[in-house]
Amino acid sequence: MNDLRGFFAPTGTLRAAINMGNAVLAHSHTASEKPAGVTIDLSRDLARVLGVSLELVCFEGAGKAGAALAAEQVDVGFMAIDPLRAQELLFTRPYVQIEGCYAVQADSPLTDNAQVDREGVRVIVGQASAYALHLQRHLQHAHLVDVPTSEEVVQTMLQDSTRPVAAGVRQQLEADAARFGGVRLLPGRFMVIEQAMAMSRARAKVHAHLQAAAFLENFIEERRSQGFVADALQRHGMTGATVVTS
Repeated sequence: MNDLRGFFAPTGTLRAAINMGNAVLAHSHTASEKPAGVTIDLSRDLARVLGVSLELVCFEGAGKAGAALAAEQVDVGFMAIDPLRAQELLFTRPYVQIEGCYAVQADSPLTDNAQVDREGVRVIVGQASAYALHLQRHLQHAHLVDVPTSEEVVQTMLQDSTRPVAAGVRQQLEADAARFGGVRLLPGRFMVIEQAMAMSRARAKVHAHLQAAAFLENFIEERRSQGFVADALQRHGMTGATVVTS
């Protein structure tokens, strides 16, 4: 355990990157403490197992959290699995799935996901988010417009007279639709977003620390299979997220 403790917490403190741009994972509105959420609970439990103190390092989006993790400015992180991110990060298997969806202004002529990928359609996305990376690879005709965080997507859409499309995590879009009004979600989803724990690929390579990857994999697998993740989501009032079953 001392060897693992030194790998995951070389400063003596486990520095966990927390993505505050995904309300399903962090910043639960039901909790008295801030930040709060399933990723905070997992971070605390990992620090407990390692026997070290914990520092929560909060980022406004997954892109910045992933960059800090790749640069070893933090030790572990929580974000969606993506092929581009996997070039610099090692991911565990997913522990929870959420949906990527589209939202439009109430008077938009669009009624179906298949209508989005057309010339002249502008899709607003949170910069470097998992769904933005996915859409960069899959949309062939629509034009992506980055905003700094996922929390700004719907408001930006509503302020645009050209009636663009907002892309994002279902829960965030639903919350923003209720908050702002004049917004409706298109039926269905355009992707399933698999959330996992991650660590720096470079650190693991330098230290040739396959044991660390196996340890982190086992840690998240036990928390998933034994109900820790499901209990945390329920405690923080997060609905619509699906705990991975296998």
